[in-house]
Amino acid sequence: YNDFFAIDNSPSLPAFFLPNPANINRLVTINEYHTFNASLSNELRLGFNRSYGRTSTGNFKFPGLDSFPDLLFDELNTLQLGPDPNGPQFGYQNLYQATDNVTWTKSHHTFKFGIEGRKYISPQSFTQRSRGDYEYSSMDRYFRDLNPDLLAERSNGNPIYYGDQTALYWFANDDWRIRPNLTLNLGVRYEYTTIPFGERSQSLNQAASVPGLIDFSEPRAPKNNWGPRIGIAYSPGSGGTTSIRAGFGISYDVLYDNIGILSLPPQLSGTIDTPFSPDIPNYLANGGILPGAGGVRTFASVHAQQQATGNHIVVDQLSPKSMQWTLGVQHVFHKEYTVEVRYVGTRGIHLNTQERINRQPKTTATMALPTYTANPGQAALDALTVTLPMIAARTSFVPAYTAAGFDGPGQNIVQFTPNGDSNYHGLASQVTRRMANGLTFVGSYTYSHTIDNSTADFFTSVLTPRRTQDFQNLAADRSNSALDRRHRFTLAAIYDVPYFKSGSWLKKNVLGNWEAGPIYTYQSPEWMTVQSVRDVNGNGDSAGDRAIFNPKGTPGTSSDVNALPNSAGAVVAYCTCLPASGVGIATNPNAQYIRAGSFALMNLGRNTLPARHINNLDFTALKRFSLTEGKKVEFSAQALNVLNHPQFVPGSLNDVQSIGYTGSRTFLQPGNGEFNNPETVFASNARALQLAAKFIF
Repeated sequence: YNDFFAIDNSPSLPAFFLPNPANINRLVTINEYHTFNASLSNELRLGFNRSYGRTSTGNFKFPGLDSFPDLLFDELNTLQLGPDPNGPQFGYQNLYQATDNVTWTKSHHTFKFGIEGRKYISPQSFTQRSRGDYEYSSMDRYFRDLNPDLLAERSNGNPIYYGDQTALYWFANDDWRIRPNLTLNLGVRYEYTTIPFGERSQSLNQAASVPGLIDFSEPRAPKNNWGPRIGIAYSPGSGGTTSIRAGFGISYDVLYDNIGILSLPPQLSGTIDTPFSPDIPNYLANGGILPGAGGVRTFASVHAQQQATGNHIVVDQLSPKSMQWTLGVQHVFHKEYTVEVRYVGTRGIHLNTQERINRQPKTTATMALPTYTANPGQAALDALTVTLPMIAARTSFVPAYTAAGFDGPGQNIVQFTPNGDSNYHGLASQVTRRMANGLTFVGSYTYSHTIDNSTADFFTSVLTPRRTQDFQNLAADRSNSALDRRHRFTLAAIYDVPYFKSGSWLKKNVLGNWEAGPIYTYQSPEWMTVQSVRDVNGNGDSAGDRAIFNPKGTPGTSSDVNALPNSAGAVVAYCTCLPASGVGIATNPNAQYIRAGSFALMNLGRNTLPARHINNLDFTALKRFSLTEGKKVEFSAQALNVLNHPQFVPGSLNDVQSIGYTGSRTFLQPGNGEFNNPETVFASNARALQLAAKFIF
């Protein structure tokens, strides 16, 4: 068993910290190995895993509201007011697993066959934004109790979602030793995973289907997940000091429960959005977005059912697919050193993206407002034919969906579409010294480039938004991936001090048995997306809207803009200068990144701003005492970032868990005083010291 209890410190303010059983795990395994003869063996594994987690939100009260909402204020570094924004929720998972593998050696062939079955039983409950999420650009708007201008959304219904499903995998593999120095590997794997039970509830919304446009049938599992693989290993000559390896393979990933639990039909759950305009006075005083009645919801007509639809699951499911290819050369010299250089390529397809399939920008290449770095003059402004009111009057809804009946006020139909893709190319080199004279080390350098159009599909980071800028143009989001780290160098060594290995017990255990272990890491920075933090293109979403790039601007600098009106008073352009009235916000005409005004023409891609690099040294010192021939005690001190070098990067240098940052976007917003200054947001990863003791017997 493995139980972990902690204080939930996800809220911004300590007043909302709560004790939570973060993770409770139980694991039972039984393994049986049987050798029938020298050429045939079998391995049987049976397992059961149970995990449970819960996030509570306490009994906090907010005057006039049924529950304490999640309030966010962007001008205060996206200060969050309220309990854990991901609560309340809970989840259980019971996994039953059986695996059997057979190995059979026949002549020059080694055959391996295996089959695995899994059964998941997983009740869980999570309604996104169940308390209401309200995000304001300024405190002024909140104090005047107007509707939020960045996000006002709440999901109703709190059903139990069942992630129950069954999986069956099998594989066959042959290592064919054609010659003593040449081996060919051929294999195939097949995977089949059923649709989670909870996702099948989409069929409750079957009546809302429109042939040729959208289908609310029960989703169907992919049945063509074949993963062939081929590899070759060749050692030229007879010395065995050089080897050449190449291979190609296809593999698949599984789809996670978050997709289904956030894609329930309107009969079980619904999402309500408040438009950003016009202003609604006494917004929270009147209850904000009111809670639903709960239970299974019915509708008076198909049209009402369509208007209430907020989610759609792709009927013909596709599993995320990865194709990998590699070519490497390895050589051993001076007996103690091994050098390896290899190329690795990966192509990912059918990656999920989060889309609002019924929304489109109000702006186009010709129907958008220009941005200047100097005032062009009133005559030039009066000559511009496109005005802000003209664009505002356009629709942000895809006509086909509106005509079909999906015309609810501010209606969004969210779909996780398997249309994302990625490419990775990497050249990796490694030098290894095996233990000799007390010293061993591994030095590695990788030059790589990762490109994608959809790194995240859930709200795990604001550095690269989870939604595209334009739901109808995913190709415009193809760029450096948030996972791209162009350069990475590591050197890890262990030095077992060779002195005082013999002599008296006192001499060996006081003067000898010392060990040192440094680890050095250099890594290129993570790419971040510069964001205007407003709904620039008018598609009802401010999450993915980027900014304007000035190729002549000073690198790394930014500016906000002022609106420029024509003589009739209508806004027709923006400028990093003051308007003719001389009244406006401070700007910088020489800025490289410019915040886009409402309905401005944006020209910036994803992930163009680098964060900070990693330049880190860890060091471990170990002392060993030999008590008897078979018993030893080890004491070690581990200094992480031993030089205390400030490294303002997302996440922690000392943790292998995935990095998620969903806090302030101010350092990504042009014109903000914190722009391009992650030092104001991220921790410096200060030196950490930990002590350890180990008894070996």
